Amino acid sequence: MDANEQKRKTTKLGIVVGKKMAKTVTVLVTRQVRHPLYKKTIRRKKTFLVHDETEKCKVGDVVRIVETRPISKRKTWRVLEIIGAPAPQAGAAGTGEVQ
Repeated sequence: MDANEQKRKTTKLGIVVGKKMAKTVTVLVTRQVRHPLYKKTIRRKKTFLVHDETEKCKVGDVVRIVETRPISKRKTWRVLEIIGAPAPQAGAAGTGEVQ
């Protein structure tokens, strides 16, 4: 590998589930894998601590994260872009609708 070549950086898509630390958000990434024996599709979930320099992420936002150098012991990902908030579900509590 030459010095000019750059390694491809891994990117993932996830949902912000926590924002309790300074410049850090917790992102839940869901992926689907096929069971080796039973061939059923299974959802696997993993949470990542992600660096958010601008602190613009809110809980519920869909974000794209990218692998980066270690920022702290457990934080090796950073927010690449905020894709947007998920669509509100119909009949969700606190929407202000009167029935």
